[in-house]
Amino acid sequence: MTDNFSPISSKSELVLQARGLSCVRGERQLFSNLNLRVVSGGCLQVRGENGVGKTSLLRLLTGLSKPEAGQVLWGEKSIAIDPLSYHRELLFLGHRDALKEDLTALENLLMYAALDNVALSTEKALSALWRFGLRGRETLPVNCLSAGQKRRVLMARMSTRQARLWILDEPLNALDFNAVHELQNLMIEHLAHDGLIVFTSHQEVKLPNLQVLDL
Repeated sequence: MTDNFSPISSKSELVLQARGLSCVRGERQLFSNLNLRVVSGGCLQVRGENGVGKTSLLRLLTGLSKPEAGQVLWGEKSIAIDPLSYHRELLFLGHRDALKEDLTALENLLMYAALDNVALSTEKALSALWRFGLRGRETLPVNCLSAGQKRRVLMARMSTRQARLWILDEPLNALDFNAVHELQNLMIEHLAHDGLIVFTSHQEVKLPNLQVLDL
């Protein structure tokens, strides 16, 4: 399938593009000659039934998988040229929460900040956790948290990561109504600061500058 998107006007020059992407899994071609373009302040929702290639597309955009054909570009340069530089600008959240179960919510935030070379004080980490409803649970091991609470820890990480590009696979999963509202507000803030978002979701999401790609 092929979809082409026009750019959204923005003062920033950051652009994520896919040109002529093709993806094959096993003997099945999921999509071919797929083009997309997202600029600063813009977001793209990828939709489709299970198995059509939504997660595979996100993995191509992150550089975790290689396309059968085509390329992904960040600022007019292939992400394969300097993947380390690209990944410093990227926050990817997949189906798995990627949290260390034996560490607390606070320890997880501080650990990931250190790995990402992001300056994060304990006070700011606590503030992020409290913002997303985890006051009183910040020192509990993550394995004691519910699925929805673990997603709230990830929301706190999103708010502290300082990445320009967010690629999110089903970020609304396991969230209650209030948490969905909080996540949408967080995404709106990111876009207002010239961030870029690509995400998959079966749910309707109200975001500014939203484009939709149906696979």
